[in-house]
Amino acid sequence: MKIINITEKEQYNKFVGSQRYSRFAESWGWGEFQRANGRDVRRLAVADDGGKILAAATLIRTGLPLGRAYFYCPCGPVMDQLRIKNYELRMECLNFLLDEIGRMAKDEKVIFLRFEPSYRLPATGCQLTKTIDVQPSKTLILDLAPQEEELLKNMRQKTRYNTRLAERRGVAVREGSVDDFESFWRLMRETKERDGFRTHTREHYRKMIGIHTSTPARRDDLAIKLYLAEYENKVIAGNIIAFFGDTATYMHGASASRYRNVMAPYLLQWHVIRLAKESGYGFYDFYGIDDNKWPGVTRFKRGFGGGERQYPGTYDLIFDGFYYQLYKIARALRRRA
Repeated sequence: MKIINITEKEQYNKFVGSQRYSRFAESWGWGEFQRANGRDVRRLAVADDGGKILAAATLIRTGLPLGRAYFYCPCGPVMDQLRIKNYELRMECLNFLLDEIGRMAKDEKVIFLRFEPSYRLPATGCQLTKTIDVQPSKTLILDLAPQEEELLKNMRQKTRYNTRLAERRGVAVREGSVDDFESFWRLMRETKERDGFRTHTREHYRKMIGIHTSTPARRDDLAIKLYLAEYENKVIAGNIIAFFGDTATYMHGASASRYRNVMAPYLLQWHVIRLAKESGYGFYDFYGIDDNKWPGVTRFKRGFGGGERQYPGTYDLIFDGFYYQLYKIARALRRRA
């Protein structure tokens, strides 16, 4: 085995995008989005002796006080699901990659690696601790292989009824653009105040919509799109959707409190599901469910069908125990503020 630095978008996306249930945060484009937000991003891979990639990781370096930093590997490291089915080989491959990241960490005063495997972790022999999830560890994934009639049939009766009701009421759905951002941001603020959700900053959403505008039909690249539902010439609901690999992901949604009786979010969701299917995607990821934290949103998502998928969650691999404890104390104080 050997470590290689990947500098070609096509090479990286070809590997991570070929894995089943592709996750947008694994893509080259998501790393570039982080870079646009001022973070240092690099990509590593483990290759066999013939140069075939076995595993890959995007490392996003985030600065901390006292000249320290941490690495974040979103939804990874990604393993070749077809070639690395053997537990021992997975352990060898992951340890090989983590050893290299550990050497980088020592040189760059990085105190830990935060990562999110999609597979059961092998024993690493390292100081590993479970932490608060960054990406949702439990989600709902809809298989898009069935015909549209079957997808409709598999919905809960109320969801199917509300979708058709929105059509009858005259709700219209269209793709948005950067010019529609203020309308979406107004809905996002209203949703936050109404439902008590935590949100990103205004600039985070604006950059997300503004940077990734390639066609959803290009499954070898990341596309992030805004879709809007209108009623009586007013924007009353909006979704941000990521398209990458074999999966379209419902990243963010917002809706107005007024006109809730026309059920616009149902038709908006169904429109994007159909679009993803027509564009050749195999799966639609509702991106996070939790009956305790988000009961209403979880009921809404479950109404469209699909199967639950549980990931192991988020872990910190600790390289410097002293500074890691300082980081945990500072983080706890910040979350209480």
